[in-house]
Amino acid sequence: MIETKVIRKLQDLTYLTWDKTRHSSGTAGSYLKSYEIENNKKLYYKLSCYDSLRGITGHECVNEIIVDRLLSIMGLRHLNYQLLNARIVLDDKEYETYLCVSEDYKNAGDSKTALDDYYDMEKNEGESILDFCERMGWIDYIYEMLVVDFLIINRDRHGANIEVIRNKYTGDIGLAPLFDHGLSLVYSCGTEKEVEEFDSMRDIPVQCYVGSKSAYNNLNIIPKSKLPKLRRLDENDREYIFKDLQGILPNTFYDKIWEIIWNRWKYYEDMCYKG
Repeated sequence: MIETKVIRKLQDLTYLTWDKTRHSSGTAGSYLKSYEIENNKKLYYKLSCYDSLRGITGHECVNEIIVDRLLSIMGLRHLNYQLLNARIVLDDKEYETYLCVSEDYKNAGDSKTALDDYYDMEKNEGESILDFCERMGWIDYIYEMLVVDFLIINRDRHGANIEVIRNKYTGDIGLAPLFDHGLSLVYSCGTEKEVEEFDSMRDIPVQCYVGSKSAYNNLNIIPKSKLPKLRRLDENDREYIFKDLQGILPNTFYDKIWEIIWNRWKYYEDMCYKG
């Protein structure tokens, strides 16, 4: 699996061709993707928010690294990313930017299907998505995902951001590692003033295929006895989470991101260990 790290040395990726499919959430701009085969491995590249007038304006790729590290601390299965400083070409214009790269997590014989499509094909009559996931043996994964999405205020857990993996050789069916966490934290803030005014505990509307538009209400879906006992976050974890990210975003962003993660962790910890 690809190691989570930041590569600051400028990489020449001007040869890549970018898929310009608009983001499904309707957010202004596009989240472009590309891929290549290197040493018999498929590598996927992803950009932060881009539009042809303003260029690359977002910092969603930095969020991917931050959440990657958070999930590593908590011992949860997830997709690993690298953050690359790269030169790319879009619309015949050259840019220098930080982008994400990850390896294909599928094994030989694996195929993937979006959870919403798989549910529509395989559900029993009148069966809810949560009941379906429990019948399939996936409910613990779903509960962990709801906690993670609360901690990072993930606004984009639509039905294709949860994938079902089936292996044609073994017949095994399961859910893919957690992935795609860019539209989280303070991704919607473009200035330091907006970041400073961001309320870390606000119940921001979210998109959640298996839950509601409230990350708080989604926590309450989980029975008290089933709340995931994750590895406890420590204030010293901040150093690891933001390692090598200095200067890529203003420190105001990192301060607020940590405030979000830490305050929401303490809220969740109270749910688990008190009352």
